[in-house]
Amino acid sequence: MKTMDMAKKFTDNQEYFDITRPKSGQEQQRVNVDFPIWMLHSLDKEAKRLGVPRQAIIKFWIAEKLDRVAL
Repeated sequence: MKTMDMAKKFTDNQEYFDITRPKSGQEQQRVNVDFPIWMLHSLDKEAKRLGVPRQAIIKFWIAEKLDRVAL
């Protein structure tokens, strides 16, 4: 996703990016996922470019993909 697209989603729906507190009825559960080193480097590079933590990129991309599948 390009930075401008992410910025538009943020301004259109700020709750979408609030990963610090779940929406009501959406409790969080910690999971462990093993990623190849090359993937972590790519995630870190994109996170740094956008100025967000790696976890935010992972959550955003997974949520985006799940939203598309649910349609």
